[in-house]
Amino acid sequence: MNLTPLHLLYLDDDLVAIDKPAGLLVHPSALDAHEERNALHQLRDQLGERLWPLHRLDKATSGVLLFGRNVEAARHWGRAFEAGEVRKRYLALVRGWPADAGEIAQSLARDPELPSTGQQRLPALTRYRRLATFEWPFQVDPRHAASRYALVEVEPATGRRHQIRRHFKHIAHPLIGDSTHGKGLHNRAVAQWLGTPRLWLHAAQVELPGGDGQLLRIAAACGAEWRSLLPPA
Repeated sequence: MNLTPLHLLYLDDDLVAIDKPAGLLVHPSALDAHEERNALHQLRDQLGERLWPLHRLDKATSGVLLFGRNVEAARHWGRAFEAGEVRKRYLALVRGWPADAGEIAQSLARDPELPSTGQQRLPALTRYRRLATFEWPFQVDPRHAASRYALVEVEPATGRRHQIRRHFKHIAHPLIGDSTHGKGLHNRAVAQWLGTPRLWLHAAQVELPGGDGQLLRIAAACGAEWRSLLPPA
């Protein structure tokens, strides 16, 4: 199987960061057992060494993905993630026009693949700010001649599974392209309008505490499909 090399964003003795393309699993999963490709094995073969994933991105999400290059580094950064010392910033396209900025504090069931009833619920907090709004001339809801969407910058303060997707569903502004927590009619209409059928969620930047007291910032630029959505620089 000939694979395009993964784009390295950062590399040192302990850490490697890639720009994960949408559609690539982080590691093998029983939830997608037929899928042979995953970032962990592909990057392992690309670098010729064992690696440890430090966090997860959904298969359909693009952007910054971190791996430890040794056991000690994996433990160190794992503790930093658990302590909330690692900041992650995402871009997302959502249905409707949410408030200019806000916080979503809603506890979430541990496993989004299972019914929530009876599951332990874990505290979860997401902060966001609106970057741009769009009103596109196609009809999804028969009550409105046009359809509204917004580009938001999102910072999850906790790391629950599908947290951003579930939280924006909770405030009635689901992510576009989300086949599980979103709305199929909007997903299809926007895919046709923008010419790209994808989950509109991109891990744009990760900030890690460096040993010298300085922040290590690793960023992944958005793909070409996002250009029409981004505000002018």
